Amino acid sequence: MIWGIIRRKVISPKVLGESIQRIRPAVSVSGPQCYRTMRKEALLIGQGFEYVQRSGYHILLGGHAYSMRREVTALFQTEHSVRLKNRSFSSDSGDIVAAVVPFMGESITDGTLATFLKKPGDRVAVDEPIAQIETDKVTIDVVSPEAGIIQEFVAKEGDTVEPGTKIAFISKSGEGVTQAPSENAAAQPPPPEQKESVEKQIPKAETAPVKEKIKEPPPSQPKAKGTSPPPKATASETQLPPKDRERRVPMTRLRKRVATRLKDSQNTFALLSTFNEVDMTNLMKLRSDYKDAFVEKHGVKLGLMSGFVKAAVSALQSQPVVNAVIDGEDIIYRDYIDISIAVGTPKGLVVPVIRNAENMNFAEIEKEINTLAKKANDGSISIDEMAGGTFTISNGGVYGSLLSTPIINPPQSAILGMHSIVTRPMVVGGNIVPRPMMYIALTYDHRLIDGREAVFFLRRIKDVVEDPRRLLLDI
Repeated sequence: MIWGIIRRKVISPKVLGESIQRIRPAVSVSGPQCYRTMRKEALLIGQGFEYVQRSGYHILLGGHAYSMRREVTALFQTEHSVRLKNRSFSSDSGDIVAAVVPFMGESITDGTLATFLKKPGDRVAVDEPIAQIETDKVTIDVVSPEAGIIQEFVAKEGDTVEPGTKIAFISKSGEGVTQAPSENAAAQPPPPEQKESVEKQIPKAETAPVKEKIKEPPPSQPKAKGTSPPPKATASETQLPPKDRERRVPMTRLRKRVATRLKDSQNTFALLSTFNEVDMTNLMKLRSDYKDAFVEKHGVKLGLMSGFVKAAVSALQSQPVVNAVIDGEDIIYRDYIDISIAVGTPKGLVVPVIRNAENMNFAEIEKEINTLAKKANDGSISIDEMAGGTFTISNGGVYGSLLSTPIINPPQSAILGMHSIVTRPMVVGGNIVPRPMMYIALTYDHRLIDGREAVFFLRRIKDVVEDPRRLLLDI
């Protein structure tokens, strides 16, 4: 049974024995009822209530209290579980609804109101995005709960908001809302009659062109005796650039989160990198020979990334310590392989995860990479699709990087860096021939992984990429 208090002005103190509907018709209580009045309070005992206008509902379980404008918080009890439900509701006329910040994830407590997609006076449909909230990981849309016209914004861009914060009020009927002027209406010239009346009101003196007077330089003042001219800057003095040529822009939440995680990685792990080079001839020939048949059967292009994912899976299975992680004074070995793929987006770096990559074939990997990359670039990727991961692959070669040392993605223990393919002269069978070569790098946590395991891991990547037939024969 739930106890609650609805604060309101009671018209008559003689309410004992009367029904709740007579006190407030907007309140609907089901189940057993009991109440009394104390000045301006009505105490209700029942199984719940559905709708209250402009009321503060105070929960007496655990001492929690809520008093929110145009909102009601209801506590429902079903068998042995209790759940809290929070919903917005209208004003007295039922015309105004509030757009609130949605739930952003269990690990996200607040976000920054990045931008408004609409402006006051715009008409919106149900579930149409009207603003974007930028969090540490993803960008979340705030949608309109009803179709109508935006009446006003009650938050500003750059504000820190939490789930449940109201950012706008929407009028379902559009009454009392000033429509935003359209661009066409602003561009239309005034009618001829109005134009003539305006011209008559302008004095003739203002219509004549004004001749600009050329300002003569003031006569040079005689130098005062005993004063010396200011010293000239010597060549040795540092010339600072003017401040008007600089721009100060606040960091986005995603950029601050990436900066914090990378610095934490440097401060926590004993980072060490090892390198090797891979002859891409056979993998590129495999892709060239079967690209058309692959697209026809699977509906997706065959890329090089799926080959490296399969090679990484084989290397992780041969060196399980690279797939492990330090947890306090213990080592956690994972019997599954979730490959994180680093994707650069206009808003920052995100790392979606390919789950259970050890059970996927080339086609399944390519489809998953394609789907996650599209979501990352259009900002629709979810937090769950980026959570976890046991090993990361970063392909800087798509941007032209020749060689780099990637930084571990915490809490993982290693990361593989791919780079650009460059044709270089190589010795093959005693002859110097041109070969498409790629440098690969493995950065690993030297607290857990020794140099021996790291070199063997990278060597396995090289062997599988240079001869993909090893995957079929498991050698």
